[in-house]
Amino acid sequence: MKLIVGCIFFHVFLIIALLVSHQINGRNTNYVTNNYTSLFIFGDSFLDAGNNNYINTTSFDQANFLPYGETYFKFPTGRFSDGRLVSDFIAEYANMPLVPPFLQPGYNQYYKGVNFASGGAGALVETFQGSVIPFKTQARNFKKVTVWLRHKLGSSNSQKLLSNAVYMFSIGSNDYLSPFLTNSDVLNSYSHSQYVAMVVGNFTSIIKEIHKRGARKFAFLNLPPLGCLPGTRIIQSQGKGRCLEDLSSLASLHNQALYEVLIQLEKQLRGFNFSLYDFNSDLTQMINHPLKYGLKKGKSACCGSGPFRGKYSCGGKRGEKYFELCDKPNQYLFWDSYHLTESAYKQLATRMWSYTKNSHTIGPYTIRDFF
Repeated sequence: MKLIVGCIFFHVFLIIALLVSHQINGRNTNYVTNNYTSLFIFGDSFLDAGNNNYINTTSFDQANFLPYGETYFKFPTGRFSDGRLVSDFIAEYANMPLVPPFLQPGYNQYYKGVNFASGGAGALVETFQGSVIPFKTQARNFKKVTVWLRHKLGSSNSQKLLSNAVYMFSIGSNDYLSPFLTNSDVLNSYSHSQYVAMVVGNFTSIIKEIHKRGARKFAFLNLPPLGCLPGTRIIQSQGKGRCLEDLSSLASLHNQALYEVLIQLEKQLRGFNFSLYDFNSDLTQMINHPLKYGLKKGKSACCGSGPFRGKYSCGGKRGEKYFELCDKPNQYLFWDSYHLTESAYKQLATRMWSYTKNSHTIGPYTIRDFF
């Protein structure tokens, strides 16, 4: 009798264990079998959703204090804006939840994607070294995620998820901004074309590594007109607030080299598909013609101090406590010295999402095509 009861108990236990196992595995593979498209995000402060909250850095590379986040979240999330970023709106248009930062404690739902971006990061490891998460380290963190996915899903399913995912990038701005903001003489050691070649070369090698890990759908933002940001207009005070042409020239050289590299990678790498958004021309239009975009201010920031509110004092945590704050951020293009308002990011994301006559997408695909 004991033997029969024991056998029945064993079989019941075995059935329950199989059901639980099936449920767990089913939950993990759902993202693959349902062709769920994950979103992996790399880059700098234009896309950082809060990774810099969790590293040992200074307030210059953080946005975890008010009034950052005040418009949408009502509290600071670490995003360098009054609310959401371009990547947040892209996720929304793709019917996805906001993509959390990689370093957020407790987050491991990597099936849905993750955000590796870090405010201040560049393609060069030397850019703001020690205060940010460089692009190279972001790629290493992505490698950790691919290993985790392979362990959870198996080789075939993880590869399917990774090749179906969308990879979004905004990187390079800080490589050119940092010499001007830190009074570095690094640009005296290279011609502009040599320095751009170095930045784009580093960028290219890291993109190849990410591709090797399974990425196939790449969405890029090129560099904005860096010399026309509120924080860079004030660098040469004798210029009466005109754009810093040396800096914008570097951004233009970079953007030309970036496009040429992407065309080459499309030919060289198996399955490499790209969407390139011309952030530069779109933002230039918004700076010069704000009223056309429903904005009142295209050159001055909402939050900061000094001419154009270009001094990076928003929040009073960066060495200077005094700062000014506008009443209606949605009427401004720029939120602070270097970053945009939520309303501006939403407009950019809408034009980035799908091709229209007003779109600034270069290349064979829009990011919407990838989803």
